[in-house]
Amino acid sequence: MIPFPAGSLVVSCQAGRSSPLHGPEQMARMARAAAAAGAAGIRANGPADVAAIRAAVDLPIIGINKLGDRDGVFITPTAAAAAAVIEAGADVVAVDGTLRPRPGGSTLAQLVAAVHDRFGVPVMADVDSLEAGLAARAAGADLVASTLSGYTGGPVPPGPDLELVAALAGKLDCPVVAEGRYSTPELFRAALDAGAHTVVVGGAITDPALITARFLAAAP
Repeated sequence: MIPFPAGSLVVSCQAGRSSPLHGPEQMARMARAAAAAGAAGIRANGPADVAAIRAAVDLPIIGINKLGDRDGVFITPTAAAAAAVIEAGADVVAVDGTLRPRPGGSTLAQLVAAVHDRFGVPVMADVDSLEAGLAARAAGADLVASTLSGYTGGPVPPGPDLELVAALAGKLDCPVVAEGRYSTPELFRAALDAGAHTVVVGGAITDPALITARFLAAAP
């Protein structure tokens, strides 16, 4: 049911509207490059990008659908948002799995059940804490990811939340996915050593502007 082998790398191919790389064609090319290098899967945002990537590579795709206010639940917030990316070709759908209020007073359990009942595909819950991860698994999530740690209040930490990955891996009976600020191969390995089944890496691989800025920050 889980399409990624243990110890694997998933590459997040996303680019915001302000990026020169924004658009389905560019994301498909990025996914092809990641596939050629040995990535086990792709994470992509929105039906258009997912469909273009699906046509370009045979890898499993984690589909998300970012909608609404980024200060609240905006990663695949509804069953309709999930359906759009699944119908576009996603093999897994990732959803906000935090404890924040959901649109229309719905629950995470209702969203997970709707996806399972209609499509039979795995649901990955993007969480920000151990409490949220436990609740997401209880709600039926098939995978739990540390994606939103550091992004739901306060300053964003410079590095990944390896402590959360280890805590989730120690408490959950489902695969744990490490995601969020994994900027080096050493941190990728550290996540696996902490118990992650799979690690998702985005900007460190797919964002030339971010990579350029990091190099320039080291200039004298």
